Amino acid sequence: MLSVETSPTSTCKIKQNIKTLTFKAKMQAEYRHRRQQLMAKIGSGTAIFCSAPMAVMHSDVEYNFRQDSDFFYLTGFNEPNAVAVLVPHHDEHQFVLFVQPKDPERETWTGYRTGVDAAKAEYGADEVYPISELDQHLPQYLAQADRIYYHLGRDRNFNQIILKHWQRLISKYPKEGTGPVALEDPITLLPPLRVVKSEHELTTIRKAIEISVEAHNLAREMAKPGRYEYEIQAEMERLFRLKGGIGPAYPSIVASGFNACILHYTENTRQLQEDDLLLIDAGCSYDYYNADITRTFPVNGSFTPEQKVLYELVLEAQVQSIEQVQPGTPINAYHDSAVRVLTEGLVALGLLVGDVETLIEEETYKPFYMHRTGHWLGLDVHDVGPYKQNKEEWLPFQPGQVITVEPGIYIGLDIQLPEGQPEVPERWRGIGIRIEDDVLVTATGHDVLTKAVPKAVETLEHAS
Repeated sequence: MLSVETSPTSTCKIKQNIKTLTFKAKMQAEYRHRRQQLMAKIGSGTAIFCSAPMAVMHSDVEYNFRQDSDFFYLTGFNEPNAVAVLVPHHDEHQFVLFVQPKDPERETWTGYRTGVDAAKAEYGADEVYPISELDQHLPQYLAQADRIYYHLGRDRNFNQIILKHWQRLISKYPKEGTGPVALEDPITLLPPLRVVKSEHELTTIRKAIEISVEAHNLAREMAKPGRYEYEIQAEMERLFRLKGGIGPAYPSIVASGFNACILHYTENTRQLQEDDLLLIDAGCSYDYYNADITRTFPVNGSFTPEQKVLYELVLEAQVQSIEQVQPGTPINAYHDSAVRVLTEGLVALGLLVGDVETLIEEETYKPFYMHRTGHWLGLDVHDVGPYKQNKEEWLPFQPGQVITVEPGIYIGLDIQLPEGQPEVPERWRGIGIRIEDDVLVTATGHDVLTKAVPKAVETLEHAS
């Protein structure tokens, strides 16, 4: 009997290969489960999802490709010029892919392609065709469907392809008595699935958050009077990539002084001054899943009296708002809580006058707080998922949802209040504060996933 000896290096490679194959199999099962969930809702329909188009930066230079979130959620396939078709009523082909074929010459310029044959094995499709054969093969997956599920998106050319096939099949309906008589957006089917995260998704979000936490803590250490906003941004985004992230989840906001009163400030060019607050709203994207964290702190390590009292008010609003993130609690409760705390605080400071209930009902607080208290978080920073059952009825929180909680106060230099309200004294103007955490709804309450970034006043003054 022959014995085969293996070196430590080869043993390590074997273990790594096994680990990779196990992960791929696990992910294929994950995507298959997602498709099965959606197909159970589709019934006798056929759903079509198109990959994201390549976006042009300028002239013939393209941005880095970012896959459409729905397409990625259902397939894991990360190439452009692809179409996924889900056909639950088909006897053999319930999951069909159309992809770019292998082309060594093009791949030399634009990168490797999976190709038709490998896509079938690697992504679990029942059938795979070259994308050039879409018109030829798509009709067979639509002919017996009672409706087509497709989102009329920004790709107008592809919209016309789907409409062309639909119209052609409708014209045959009087004679054949079958075919899709309706075109329906999958918005009522897929977002409710995406909003509740699987264990794999939560693991990936936690990784994005872990990197983002490290970046925020680094930013707080390096922020000093004399530095520029872009220096802070550069170090944070360097860390995003260094730790394996794709990059920033959204354009990073590094807003010092009065810039913090601009909600989506992204110029990041100002030099930090002695008495500034620095508002940083930045998060890492990891394997397409995102973090979204905001912290506001004094650049010189000490709040002014006005900054401190407003910061404590926003923090109290956030703490009480987070307490409303509980399974079964109506989603709007956490926003209502933040609005109430902020409005009561503004009245106590004399920045608003009047009955709190009336000020809330008439939204008199809005010059100070003009946005909602948060949004779903996942594959998209402002992730999909319903908030209401109908126009009036708010849905309850469910375990597995991840939501941001981000109240703020913004007192712009030129703030204008409604008639009957006092003029804002100069000492309050130019102060912008937002505090944002990513919160997971659990079976028994909630988990603040971003708690490792400090926000207590004493910690910020001590650490800055």
